[in-house]
Amino acid sequence: MNNRSLSRGDAGVIGAAVLLFIFSFLDARKAGPYSDNGWSSDLFPLLPSLTLAGLFGAGAIVGSRFLPPGKEFLGLRLDQWGIALAVTSPWAGFWTLVGGPDGYDAAVGLIMGFISSLVLAGFAAATPVVPALQAPLTSSTPSQPGQVGQPGQPYGAGVQQPQQPQQGYGYPGAQPQGGYQQPGAPAQAAAPDPNFQPFWFAVPAARPLYGEDGSPGTVAELTPGNWYLAVEQRGQTLVAQTQDGRRGVLQDTSGIQRG
Repeated sequence: MNNRSLSRGDAGVIGAAVLLFIFSFLDARKAGPYSDNGWSSDLFPLLPSLTLAGLFGAGAIVGSRFLPPGKEFLGLRLDQWGIALAVTSPWAGFWTLVGGPDGYDAAVGLIMGFISSLVLAGFAAATPVVPALQAPLTSSTPSQPGQVGQPGQPYGAGVQQPQQPQQGYGYPGAQPQGGYQQPGAPAQAAAPDPNFQPFWFAVPAARPLYGEDGSPGTVAELTPGNWYLAVEQRGQTLVAQTQDGRRGVLQDTSGIQRG
């Protein structure tokens, strides 16, 4: 498993799922000296509705990080199926807590399992919309980007430009000015700015992300509405990292918005 493809939110989902699995073996219901855990057939459908729904949901969310982007099953991505399952788990746990057969009391396994499922659902639902939870698991938290432009301003506003012209990448469509080479010429990477500090950004329109080796093929496409991590500045270009850990060069940095 390449944990660079996992985010902080995914780590929260995994942790909550582990706790849910552990608590499923503790007593869920008690009636005097008699007790049952979450795997007992006497408490059906507690097992599929609470425990398995949460575990399968977590597995679908984590597994989706290692599939090609946009792959769908019955009209939904695997992570969307996982979020749906994760949200149904605490819903079932709540009604199991307030209901149940007469004479049986909720025990520690059911209570803690419900709390674990609630945490799991929270991480699952919040990760796609909270940039802090989308940060790669193995990357350090971006520090203050200093003089990089304000949100809504083009990248480079307020950044001191290098004194010497930098050479860019020989991608198709690149202009033979501002440090870019002619298409077909050997690609040479500009030296990274040693004073650069990572920051989150969004693009105003869909833009391709090219390979760091200078190849003309794209490694990903950045789309509006998502946050990406800028990890290096090379001349007039940025090296960006997607939420699933892929890195590449963003040539067109005009109009990007800092987070």
